[in-house]
Amino acid sequence: MIEQDIRDRLLAEPEKILDDQDVMRALIAANERAMGSNIVDLRGIAMERLESRLDRLEDTHRSVIAAAYENLAGTNQVHRAILQMLDPLTFQEFLQSLSTDVMETLRVDCVRLVLESVQSADDPALRKLGEVLYVAEPGFVTDYIAGGRNVSQRAVTLRQVVPVSDALYGERAGWIRSEALMRLDFGKGRLPGMLVMGAEDPHHFKPTQGTDLLAFFAGVFERTMRRWLS
Repeated sequence: MIEQDIRDRLLAEPEKILDDQDVMRALIAANERAMGSNIVDLRGIAMERLESRLDRLEDTHRSVIAAAYENLAGTNQVHRAILQMLDPLTFQEFLQSLSTDVMETLRVDCVRLVLESVQSADDPALRKLGEVLYVAEPGFVTDYIAGGRNVSQRAVTLRQVVPVSDALYGERAGWIRSEALMRLDFGKGRLPGMLVMGAEDPHHFKPTQGTDLLAFFAGVFERTMRRWLS
């Protein structure tokens, strides 16, 4: 027999038993044992299936909330980076902000702006603009994004990478393991460019990730660069 005080508490608050999954499973199992092996309790089977479905729904619910929170956090990051990018009043300060404030806000380890030009990269005027600017020969952007493959050119390319040389990343090439490549169109009559973000984490940029936020960032960057080039 159940002790009287426990019995009184259960009768006073029976909903506590219904809310406890472990207790309910124990009661169902005891009921099945009492009925014997020749009787199948369809209600118990139905309850197990409903519990399994509820567990899956809860997992999905948590995943959706986590994804929504991550997307909101990413949107806020991009918005802050754009505001920081629009603050500088000179082109040199604009480039410097890419390798400092913008890079830190987006939590990447390296930022490079690639400009295709027939002008030599050894020009003193270009060297004064800092290491964030990389001047390349015409055709470099297409070749680098393609990586030696015959693929269609997308606005944003995310991939895991091990740089084969330090030409683009310089001394940081040894530990860059993923990158985001944003192709830039500076308008009619101008050679294309590319904004590169490199990360030490090989999972920071992956082909399976969405590119909407980076495409938006690249669009704002592209329009800002057109004004500087004008």
